Amino acid sequence: MSLLETKVSTEVPGPKSKAFQNELERHIDARTVHIVDADGNRYLDVYSQIASVPVGYNNPTLLAAAQSPEMLSALANRAALGNFPSTKWAGILENSLLKIAPKGLDQLFTAQSGSEANELAFKAAFILYRRRQRDGKAWTDEEIQSCMNNAEPGSPHLAVLSFRNSFHGRGFGSLSTTRSKAVHKLDIPSFDWPQASFPALKYPLKSHVAENEAEEQRCLKEVEQLITSWRLPVAALIVEPIQSEGGDNHASPAFFQGLRDITKKHGVVMIVDEVQTGFGATGKFWGHEHFNLTSPPDIVTFSKKAQTAGYFFGDSLLVPDKAYRQFNTWMGDSARVLMSGAVIKEILDNDLVAQCARVGDTLYAELTKLAETYPTLVKNPRGKGSGTYIAFDTKDAGAFIKAMKTNGVNVGTCGVETVRLRPMLIFTEEHIPILINALTKVLSSISA
Repeated sequence: MSLLETKVSTEVPGPKSKAFQNELERHIDARTVHIVDADGNRYLDVYSQIASVPVGYNNPTLLAAAQSPEMLSALANRAALGNFPSTKWAGILENSLLKIAPKGLDQLFTAQSGSEANELAFKAAFILYRRRQRDGKAWTDEEIQSCMNNAEPGSPHLAVLSFRNSFHGRGFGSLSTTRSKAVHKLDIPSFDWPQASFPALKYPLKSHVAENEAEEQRCLKEVEQLITSWRLPVAALIVEPIQSEGGDNHASPAFFQGLRDITKKHGVVMIVDEVQTGFGATGKFWGHEHFNLTSPPDIVTFSKKAQTAGYFFGDSLLVPDKAYRQFNTWMGDSARVLMSGAVIKEILDNDLVAQCARVGDTLYAELTKLAETYPTLVKNPRGKGSGTYIAFDTKDAGAFIKAMKTNGVNVGTCGVETVRLRPMLIFTEEHIPILINALTKVLSSISA
């Protein structure tokens, strides 16, 4: 059987998959589990573990890194990195994450997950805000005592602005900036933080230029109005280069340039959440590189394809004024950073970002042909020029992706009724016919 062939010989999920899920449910809440291979079925995976597998399953470079003496040592002797890092830690960082640091951001804080990376970025922004207010003065006794009671002035009322339909994680701070679905937020106390409208662009873009420009300007005005009038001072703004969980929503470079200008004007820390868009999926190593910002973002957070997490920054004032203010036992994991280094090596050695951009252009062209043939089922195709970060709206996305699995392709959904494609960076032109054939079969059966 060819490596490029898919095989589905049972219902989806099959009997072994169902039995495995039942076994899991005896011990954990397994309602979110999607088993796709327990029955020996083989799929083209264009969802890649929620966009987190960078260079394929069982990649030889990653397997070699996993078996290296450095990895074995890191796994057997997990360091509390803030206090007791290995003498090799600086070299590990220099040979991995610091190789691909976003332009202008040469400092790094490592973390465990995307949610934690965003939480830590918020803390850094709040600490900087108050540091500026103190203008070099020491903490007061009132601040020290009041913070222990969760009261002002030691616990100040500050805010982070996010956008409608955004997703930034599931911690208390990150969840307060998440606006995509009620299931994430219901029953959980949230901070009194503002949300602005993210541009709701009309497609095809070339047919709605004036309308989309007006929409983006409306949203920028709303952002500035919220920053200047919200009942709490806005210390930071967080935005995704492409809103992912909220429906694969795009905006133009001009919109993001406008955000950068507004945040600079008002002294607001601009956090770009690259948890999903980072590491090459958009045809640039970092999604915000598409925007030609007038100056770099203040903070860029990352996780998923990086196989580790954290944030990059450039301003030394974002290093807290005292030690232990950004700190936890692990502060990331050297084993995961070693694996990230192997991912980075594979990406750079094989020029996978450029490949992703090239393949994405071909894939998008094929998808637009399907949109012309099935205009009611492939609506608002988007992601042109954004690598393989491609999506479209359809009717009953849940039923659509189930039908795709039956036809040998694993895809994902987001937003309300959006199908999102998240191929790995090793996805090539050879894989496109498999995906398009499956899409055609499903669309034909639905429209029949």
